[in-house]
Amino acid sequence: MKIIAVGRNYAEHAKELNNPLPSQPVIFMKPDTAILLHNAPFYHPTFTTDIHHEIEVVLKICKEGKHIAEKFAHSYFDEIGLGIDFTARDIQQQHKEKGLPWELAKSFDHSAPVSKFIPKASLGDLENLSFHLDLNGQKVQIGNTRDLLFSFDRIIAFVSQYITLRKGDLLFTGTPEGVGKVNIDDHLEGYLGEEKLLDFYIK
Repeated sequence: MKIIAVGRNYAEHAKELNNPLPSQPVIFMKPDTAILLHNAPFYHPTFTTDIHHEIEVVLKICKEGKHIAEKFAHSYFDEIGLGIDFTARDIQQQHKEKGLPWELAKSFDHSAPVSKFIPKASLGDLENLSFHLDLNGQKVQIGNTRDLLFSFDRIIAFVSQYITLRKGDLLFTGTPEGVGKVNIDDHLEGYLGEEKLLDFYIK
């Protein structure tokens, strides 16, 4: 199982970080040790002082595929959940300035809390899914999949030209604007539509 993630897939998020809009999906990966399940608490690591929350819609791949045509991509995932792409923004900025990879900022242990998954057939229009993140009871990120720069199907087709997708792989599809710092004792709650899927604390 692997985690494949898409960066800069919402225009307003790219703008808030002063990043150019991409002409094709920006892909990075997290190891399986990044996963944090069952709303377990996230323990703030000591190597960073600036971890940001980035809530994302997550697709669960249901069968193996490579060189997938975009028109068939919808059949390669059958469940949808939410995830947080925790990012050590201070480390990321240092690496970006030096032209270095982002892995230390993105791929550390438990940097990918993931919710339970819901059958996509129960969610209606996948191109109009609303989701949001509350931080200490305040709504801080609001997103809708209609605003994706690259659709679910486009991402799957693109990634599969380079990387074989396998059953159980998780695809983080990008975060909307409103990312920000988390602190010890913060309470994070993530909603897909009106259903709360994430509910955990920073320790």
